[in-house]
Amino acid sequence: MSNLSTADTAEQLARLEQTIDDLLKEAKRCGASAAEAVVSSSTGLDLSVRLGEVETVEHTRDHGLGISVYFGHRKGSASTSDLSLGAVRDTVRQACSIANHTQEDRCAGLAPAELMATEVPDLDLNHPWDIAVDRAVDIAIACEDAARAADARIVNSEGASLSTTAGLSVYGNSNGFVGGYPGTRHELSCAVVAKEGDSMQRDYWWTSARAPEDLEDAASVGRRAAERTVGRLNARRLSTCEVPVLFRADVATGLLRSLAGAISGGNLYRQTSFLLDKLHEQIFPDFVRIYEEPHRRRGLASAPFDGDGVATTAKDLVTGGVLQTWLLDQYSACRLGLKTTGNAGGARNLSIGLGSDDRDAMIRRLDRGLFVTSLMGQGVKMITGDYSRGAAGFWVEHGEIQYPVEEITIAGNLNDMFRGLLAVGNDCDFPSSITTGSWLIDHMTIAGE
Repeated sequence: MSNLSTADTAEQLARLEQTIDDLLKEAKRCGASAAEAVVSSSTGLDLSVRLGEVETVEHTRDHGLGISVYFGHRKGSASTSDLSLGAVRDTVRQACSIANHTQEDRCAGLAPAELMATEVPDLDLNHPWDIAVDRAVDIAIACEDAARAADARIVNSEGASLSTTAGLSVYGNSNGFVGGYPGTRHELSCAVVAKEGDSMQRDYWWTSARAPEDLEDAASVGRRAAERTVGRLNARRLSTCEVPVLFRADVATGLLRSLAGAISGGNLYRQTSFLLDKLHEQIFPDFVRIYEEPHRRRGLASAPFDGDGVATTAKDLVTGGVLQTWLLDQYSACRLGLKTTGNAGGARNLSIGLGSDDRDAMIRRLDRGLFVTSLMGQGVKMITGDYSRGAAGFWVEHGEIQYPVEEITIAGNLNDMFRGLLAVGNDCDFPSSITTGSWLIDHMTIAGE
């Protein structure tokens, strides 16, 4: 995979910016009162191995553009993967034709010009990996080999995968804003199968980073995949009960995603959120702080501006347990009669304040209850907050893991779960744009036998 020089990257950015300029000029010639467009280009390498043999090797090269045009408050959108000038013009005309057949929407339009990002800071997001295919294969095989050798009960493998992607994206609109930046992402993962007696289980582990040197060591990824898999063997079911529940850190990310969804503009203006009337009210215990860091260096979700071109800013979503803000893009803000918060595209690098206890200490605090390590199904009703998910994990007694459990359902309501948060661990040991430790919830219903 070729490694683009700084000069090559600058040249590509200039070409994409010119494509944006062509799009906006064509929209104006077609009579649009306003327009916005995004153009992207990426290259990558994806490969997988299984049982020590190469299964797939794929070099990728993708590009595309999308444009939205506005005729007053009528909007039309179109997209294409052809970046030639003729295709650009055809795509703009298609968007204009669509706009002529849509109804007016008073909130259809661009974000105010004064909210546009005035600069694009370097967030250290671009670290291309100039890795040969043979070397990438060696890394994936080493990862799988470490998993297979970790325990005699590992009897099969679903393989290991390595991917690396380098991309450029440019957004512009007729308010005079054009901004773009390069970014990379690299991932390594492994999944294996364990067997003991009649019990068979599968699990995985992964690592992901902007820079290849920030990836977890291949052998470590493999060993963790094996440890997680073997730990699930001989799982039991539980009798129905109501007990405290500890969500392992990587599983607890789903609770933060549910919070972000509940305070997002789309669910608010549609009145489909269980937090609809909770702004500036206590929704967590007073020790909880939840915040967004869109300018975190090398952050997996970092961005200098949002999908509307609005400058992103760091902010607290929850302080002292009190909900401080909504997450709004320009459209939802208009529907609510508010100002955009720069969150077109969602929250970026969401974090909760970590406590002082590691995972073992959190298990001791749980004392007797369920330690959840895996969830299945969607099971969250955003309009009511009702929460019901298939789960697997470990039963804990006297602060110690006793045995694995599976084929159970955990149920509660997110309002009660948020208020019933007893502690957050400091065991944030997984790759994600969400930073959290494990969550200890005071009680939930476990449905089993």
